[in-house]
Amino acid sequence: MILSFHPCVNGNKNIIFAGRSLKDSDINAMKQAYAVILPQGCKRELYKAAKAYCNNIFPNYNAMFCYQGKIGQSRLFKKKSILYPETYTFSKTDEFADFHKKNSFRLPLNFPFVFKFNWGGEGENVFKINSTGDLEKIIKKAVLYETTGQYGFLIQKFINSENRVLRVVVIGNSFYSYWRLGKDNQFISNFATGAIIDKKSDKMLMQKACSSAKLFCEKTRINLAGFDFLFSKDTVAETLPYIIEINYFFGRKGLGGSTAYYQLLNAETNRWIEGLEINKNIHI
Repeated sequence: MILSFHPCVNGNKNIIFAGRSLKDSDINAMKQAYAVILPQGCKRELYKAAKAYCNNIFPNYNAMFCYQGKIGQSRLFKKKSILYPETYTFSKTDEFADFHKKNSFRLPLNFPFVFKFNWGGEGENVFKINSTGDLEKIIKKAVLYETTGQYGFLIQKFINSENRVLRVVVIGNSFYSYWRLGKDNQFISNFATGAIIDKKSDKMLMQKACSSAKLFCEKTRINLAGFDFLFSKDTVAETLPYIIEINYFFGRKGLGGSTAYYQLLNAETNRWIEGLEINKNIHI
């Protein structure tokens, strides 16, 4: 039996899990299932149970739950030896203050640099810091967040990409890429800030980013996510992409919209199931 918790992917049995807790009936269904298909907004509770009761799960969210937030992602990038900007992580503002003091009040990076809170995706809670004044303002914001129980941030080297971000989306074993072109003098290049899609420019760079994403996915088993890459314009001969973020719940506009995305997702899910059947027969 193929069990699907995804509202837009059909299985032999379909269960809607959104907005509720795990039930005994969910666990019984997973125990009987040959494969489980999970929603993109998968809760830890559901993923943990699926892993405990079924050997075949799609998507693979091990990396998402083991390396949570932007701080967790930076640890994963380092562990898997993928190129990413020089980064310093801090669990709270007191830790940053101690670091600052121990280093004679010198900052780890020169201005401008990037400040990222540990949560949020698609450019949310990401800021370009151009001066001491900018830094003081963002630290005050971090202190305010800590009063509500939200902790953690990182400081990262600014990569001058001329307002271009390359998105590489993995769905199953297939990869799709496109540029998001931001407006002039605009730090964040996403659709909310008016970025436009470009699927034709610099095909060689797109191939390099896709190759980097494929290798990273081989190392991490990630099979449903959107990766953001930057190419620096400051080094003349540089063609290696910097990975800056993983988005497990990503926008679909660059893939042609929700209808096109769900067609791709269903096709890749079916291929994944077919692969399970082939492997099962090989091992019999």
